[in-house]
Amino acid sequence: MSVLVYTENWKGSFRKSTFEAVSYANETAKLLGTDVIALSFGEVSDDELAKLGNYGVNKVFSASGINKGDSQATSSFFAEYATDAKIIIFASTYTSKMIAPRLAARLKIGMVSNVISIPLSMSPITVSRKAFSGKAIEKAIIKTKKGIICLGPNAFGLLETGEGDCIIEKLNLAENGNITIEGEEITNGKISLAEAEIIVSAGRGLKAPENWGMIEELADLLGAATACSKPVADIGWRPHGEHVGQTGKAVAPNLYIAIGISGAIQHLAGVNSSKVMVAINTDPEAPFFKAADYGIIGDAFQVVPKLIEEIKNAKN
Repeated sequence: MSVLVYTENWKGSFRKSTFEAVSYANETAKLLGTDVIALSFGEVSDDELAKLGNYGVNKVFSASGINKGDSQATSSFFAEYATDAKIIIFASTYTSKMIAPRLAARLKIGMVSNVISIPLSMSPITVSRKAFSGKAIEKAIIKTKKGIICLGPNAFGLLETGEGDCIIEKLNLAENGNITIEGEEITNGKISLAEAEIIVSAGRGLKAPENWGMIEELADLLGAATACSKPVADIGWRPHGEHVGQTGKAVAPNLYIAIGISGAIQHLAGVNSSKVMVAINTDPEAPFFKAADYGIIGDAFQVVPKLIEEIKNAKN
């Protein structure tokens, strides 16, 4: 039985989360001694599809004519190709979160989300996952013979196999869903928050939207994405697409720098999967300091410019 993986693309290109899902699928397939089969929706070039082979895909079915945002059509198509799959794998994306539950219901199989490890057992399928907003790790067991695994963000990493060869089969399909996609709103930004290795985030401690210049400069120097707390997005200082936290985007970068954010429990719930957290705040009693790995008690308008200066010096 094969391992099936959804390889999502954005405007014809694969991102880190897709290659992470494929890397996970390849390691899982090794446990089963089987192949990795990939499914892709939308127009993707052969050169782009061939990149999947570098991470362990043996064969990819590329289906044009289906909009990935139509979860009814995509889950229906998935079901046709899942009959020989022991495990179906999804990355942590909004599209995957639409498709995976529908597919699980259609196939009547178990599904586990926020997975952070390759299967500990295949009979039954057993994995480790984050629970309680990342505050605990639990062992989850899928009681059905087949199962769906949805990875947590930045949970596994990229593992190139060096092989690079995969069979590409193109499928031209007609739309068969009842969902009409009227339009798409794309969040502009240099780096996706979901895939960012480093995030520089700021809150009301910045005092005004015009003070975000130093946050963006620091992010540019670090190759980081920018983010903000909920109050900042609510009052219109920053776009809602940058809001991270329990009610915004949950993130898991290698480094999260919180500037002028007190650390409400809802914000911490969405960022506490970060590997290293740094807090900069004038209030020594700010809750974020209890969660942070490193803390600087000081005025952001003095600390951040000095950080920028030191990073520039180090780069020179």
